[in-house]
Amino acid sequence: MQRRQLILSGLAAGAVGACATRQPADPNYPIHSDATAPAYTFDELVSAGSRELGIAAEAIGAAIERVFADQGDRPTGYIAGEEGSGAAAVGLRYGRGALHMKDLSASQEVFWQGISVGWDFGGNASRVFTLVYGLFHPDMLYRRYPGVEGTAYLIAGLGVNYQQADGIVLAPIRTGVGLRLGANVGTMAYSRQRNLLPF
Repeated sequence: MQRRQLILSGLAAGAVGACATRQPADPNYPIHSDATAPAYTFDELVSAGSRELGIAAEAIGAAIERVFADQGDRPTGYIAGEEGSGAAAVGLRYGRGALHMKDLSASQEVFWQGISVGWDFGGNASRVFTLVYGLFHPDMLYRRYPGVEGTAYLIAGLGVNYQQADGIVLAPIRTGVGLRLGANVGTMAYSRQRNLLPF
């Protein structure tokens, strides 16, 4: 009887220990229990986008309205910054900005760099206002996102395209100067520090 109790208590302790040490495969990936970040309203984003891009609220409002319609939800964050890019068949893009989330006490600096290949020529410098969907913690942002620049569309003179990875969707809205023509496929990596290599 005593031996049986010892065996049962040993099995119970082992099961508790296994549960305590079990970790998710990758805690950076969005999981259902993390989906609690407060979202931004349309009016909040129009005000912030107009201020950050230095354009009329009507112009940025049309672009944000299109993204809202495409995504069917409200973003949990946005990135405001600037970038430069150039291409001659192979393209490079570098940017820097600040990630804003409602439950962050302060904005968080973020860098991005990417490479693309395709029928693509020219260069441009842009101010960027990126809507971020599916981001529940800032650490989840830092990864590589595939994107197809050829799917970009123009709304009120602003370029919009999508990048997506692991349930997180980024919708960069760009305005700037320069001349760039073409279509390409590539990736964009977001990081905590500036990286010269775009890989």
